Amino acid sequence: MAPAAQSSALRGLLVAQFFGAFNDNAWKLIVALLAIKQVAASAGASGPEFEAGSQATTTQAFVIFTLPLMVVSAFAGVFSDRFSKRTVIVVMKAVEVLLMGAGTAALFWNPLGGFLPLLVLAAMGAQSAIFSPSKYGILPELLPHNRLSWGNGQLEMWTFIAIIAGTALAGPLLDLSGQTPWLTGLVLLFCSGIGLWASLFIPTVPRARLEGGVRETWQAAIEALRLDRVLKLGILGAIAFWTLASLVGQDVLIYAKAVLQLSDSLSGLPLAAFGVGIGIGALLAGTLSAAKVELGYLPLGGIGISASLFALGFGSPQLGGTLMAMACLGLASGFVVVPLNALIQWRSPADRRGAVIAFANTLVFGGVLLGSLGSGFLSKIGLSASNIFLVSGIGSAALTIWALRVLPEMFIRLMLVLFTHTIYRLTITGRDRIPQEGGALLVPNHVSFIDGLLLLATTDRPIRFLVDQHYYDHRVLNPFAKIMGVIPISSNGSPREILHALRQAGQSLDRGELVCIFPEGQITRTGNLLPFRSGFTRIIKGRDVPIIPIHLDRVWGSIFSFIGGRFLAKWPTRFPYPITLSIGEPLPSTTSAEEVRHAVQELGEAAWRFRKPTRRPLHHSFVWAMRKHPLRIVFGDATRPRVSCFQALTGAIALGRALRPRWEGQHTVGILLPPSVGGALANVAATLSGRTTVNLNYTVGTQGLESASKQAGLMTVLTSRVFLKKAQVELPANLTPIWIEEIRNTINLQARLTAALLALFAPIRMLERLCGASIHPSIDDIATIIFSSGSTGEPKGVLLSHFNLDSNVEGIAQVLHLDHNDRVLGILPFFHSFGYLATLWFPVLHGASVIYHPSPLDAGPIGDLIHQHRITILLTTPTFLQLFVRRCSPEQFGSLRIVLTGAEKLPDRLLIAFEERFGIRPIEGYGVTECAPVIALNCPDFRAAGFFQSASRRGTVGQPLPGVSVRIVDPDTEQPLPVGTPGMLLVKGPNVMDGYLGREDLTAKVIRQGWYITGDIAALDEDGFITITDRLSRFSKIGGEMIPHGQVEKALLEAANADTMVLAVTAVPDERKGEQLVVLHTLEESAIPDILEKVSASGLPNLFIPKRDNYIKVDHLPVLGTGKLDLRTLKQLALEKLSKSQLT
Repeated sequence: MAPAAQSSALRGLLVAQFFGAFNDNAWKLIVALLAIKQVAASAGASGPEFEAGSQATTTQAFVIFTLPLMVVSAFAGVFSDRFSKRTVIVVMKAVEVLLMGAGTAALFWNPLGGFLPLLVLAAMGAQSAIFSPSKYGILPELLPHNRLSWGNGQLEMWTFIAIIAGTALAGPLLDLSGQTPWLTGLVLLFCSGIGLWASLFIPTVPRARLEGGVRETWQAAIEALRLDRVLKLGILGAIAFWTLASLVGQDVLIYAKAVLQLSDSLSGLPLAAFGVGIGIGALLAGTLSAAKVELGYLPLGGIGISASLFALGFGSPQLGGTLMAMACLGLASGFVVVPLNALIQWRSPADRRGAVIAFANTLVFGGVLLGSLGSGFLSKIGLSASNIFLVSGIGSAALTIWALRVLPEMFIRLMLVLFTHTIYRLTITGRDRIPQEGGALLVPNHVSFIDGLLLLATTDRPIRFLVDQHYYDHRVLNPFAKIMGVIPISSNGSPREILHALRQAGQSLDRGELVCIFPEGQITRTGNLLPFRSGFTRIIKGRDVPIIPIHLDRVWGSIFSFIGGRFLAKWPTRFPYPITLSIGEPLPSTTSAEEVRHAVQELGEAAWRFRKPTRRPLHHSFVWAMRKHPLRIVFGDATRPRVSCFQALTGAIALGRALRPRWEGQHTVGILLPPSVGGALANVAATLSGRTTVNLNYTVGTQGLESASKQAGLMTVLTSRVFLKKAQVELPANLTPIWIEEIRNTINLQARLTAALLALFAPIRMLERLCGASIHPSIDDIATIIFSSGSTGEPKGVLLSHFNLDSNVEGIAQVLHLDHNDRVLGILPFFHSFGYLATLWFPVLHGASVIYHPSPLDAGPIGDLIHQHRITILLTTPTFLQLFVRRCSPEQFGSLRIVLTGAEKLPDRLLIAFEERFGIRPIEGYGVTECAPVIALNCPDFRAAGFFQSASRRGTVGQPLPGVSVRIVDPDTEQPLPVGTPGMLLVKGPNVMDGYLGREDLTAKVIRQGWYITGDIAALDEDGFITITDRLSRFSKIGGEMIPHGQVEKALLEAANADTMVLAVTAVPDERKGEQLVVLHTLEESAIPDILEKVSASGLPNLFIPKRDNYIKVDHLPVLGTGKLDLRTLKQLALEKLSKSQLT
């Protein structure tokens, strides 16, 4: 049944139940009030005699209503299971109409009440007894399990609203009717008619069984209880609660009349407050149960009930205090009623549900009768109404302790409730993928110490966790581990011990239980997904049970994770802390560990979209970061070595305000500045003003600048005269320059002071308006347009949103951990996507500082800069790394802890040469502009006593960032390929661009169903590390064979014994074979024969070895401004040189 149909069906039941409960309580109170009037007429309206007489008459009314409830409930299960529950409901609503008609006639006959209203009250008790099993039993047939608690919450809320209304309005209606109380009966008759009409909208449901009488029904119910301990305890809990509720409900009516001295019209107020509280409590419990039956609310409700009753007993409050205490009592009761009812409905067998509920009702109504009699008994032995509250509070506390003792897992569920609704805000997707019955193996990632507790929130079923023996034996954790049925396993134990634990887990699956294993084997210390061990495949081998992949997102960063290099000893970054728990589609038991790991990784990518509502545009994060530590150094360069966070924010605001009139009417603005403090602040100022930045590539010449500026629709460019002169850049005619030197001179003392005050106090929205934003930027707006390098063709404008960049920043930060002691060297230009992200937004948003230098080619000054500023993180490309090897001393690089390269492949020989010279191994990453740009990273390994977690692997570009998913597919069929098989690399994640500027056709070609086609050939190993073979465009088809240029280059470089890129391979057309390989090199010609000889001896196929005549010497290899090889120019040079050599 669709959700809309479910709601419609439930609505009919709710209306029918509302008016039924209203009539029950109104009629019961009318009968009691008429009897109390008779007592007042004979014994006076106050004093001990009046209190005792009132207690007796009230008890009489309660007993007369409750006794038939209890007796008839014994037979009600037969009707509920033998007939459609909808039929029973409609018939009972019709009977209610007849009874209300009889009650109205009785009051017309005798306005003082008498015997006939009591008889009607007894009949209403019998009618309610038959109605109840169908009312509750039909809920699991109208609603799926994940809405059962919600449905119970709605039912109980409207029931108690009806109780409030009936209790509160009975007295006033009786007073208004004066000497004609039958008019009150007429109102109730009308209400019963509405209830009958509403019941007709409940859909027909099939009957549960065809045969069986009262005896068989009781036997079926008792057998169900015998087989299910939790169901039995749930019914005992319901009996205890309603016994107590009956005792307190009757006592509070007397308390209102005897102690508070309330009139008939006001005597129902305390019960009304209780009803309001229980209605709210039921609604909250149903909503907060979040698609499951949450037993953790039971002890919470028990504690609340006890506290409220003690407050009434010890405090003896007046009207205001009484109403508050009764409301709290009701609120706590709601957290008991909903899970108990849902538990009984859920655990009752479908074909015996009516029988079980009827049996439970018989016992519950017996408890209600006992409570009612108990109130009268306690009053008779001399206890005041306040003392009865106190006795009830003691009973409630005792019952709560007893419940925790017989069902200790409720305490674990209570801790779960407290964690997930106070410290954490939990979002769960795919909850219905965990089966409601039968065995299943849960396989999640392992991020923190509370992962198990969070996983319990996904289901109301018990989960048996496999936990390391060390933690199982911990004296604090062991009692809880035993409660949860944890299976201990020791990674250091003997094979026999490990096999025993795995066998236990398998037997649990055979019994239909849920089992959970963390296949990584330990909590991640690197922030990324660790390799999956294959132990879980042994558990499930030969068993037909599903594997459920689960991903915990954003737990990394909580105090229970290892972020910051330690557990617990850190302050929470947010409160409550948001967490997303994603449950994937069940996988067959034959699924390999690598496939399960990939499924978990894809869940992590999908979970990232839940971060979006909590994320803000980049400049928002910048403002918060700068204000958090205003005196910390954030930027520096040769002209301004130390720029604090406060100065940076002030400078960006001042620059944004100064540029406002120059940028008027321009949504997209050009920036042509080198890596520098000025360049960084210009980008921040533009973003703060709500504009999209375009950092122009100053290495592509006037024609390239003109092409990019026209594509982006630029009118102006913010640049520097000094820089243009040094870089020998000529601006195209279509761009109007805005000279940053002139803008700087317009920012006078007043403007600086104003900017400083705004930096300290102004809301971010105000800063946006003052800097010229026409609309407030959102997380989905385009933050920048970065033109691709053009290494293989015409540069394309890549549209990157704030969310693309922000998610990439957060993904990098999760695996590449920065702190305030880190200093990043910014030598990559801002027109380079890696330079823009990794040397601007990434470090400053995560507490590090950046020291800029305008040219990556100045190896000597860069070495001095690293030494002077104690740079800890160097972000560069292999091309520039070669310069450092030749021109920098080891001492200059002594402060470095991370050297990360990207943009092109890092040759092994260069890696070895760098490590031998500087004592630090460079690590390689991978990205493309279209992915904002980082896709994968090698990161520093984690080492500690007893621990080693690998975050890097030589020869690979690392593992995908958190939130990024990759696939390797066949380039022709696009079918996924097995682990280790090279194929086309696809990427999916929040970092994938919005598209190409003005090129929807190209966007559609490279992004399909959210997957970006990188054009790179790669392989993925079993631990998730990516090895890039080459770009598809760098393959040549010769003689039917696909020949990778990168593989040929590698073999030639090894033969040349070269540590740096001294040659490059390309291909030109060939009439006979289609293509031929050409090598451009900077070597001496005399070295070529020796290289060819070594390559031939290396085992490389002859087809892969370029001909001797195809080795062409050049002065230098063509390189883009980003440091990448210019493949287009390389091919042009090869064609030109080869043509000339062939002519001569």
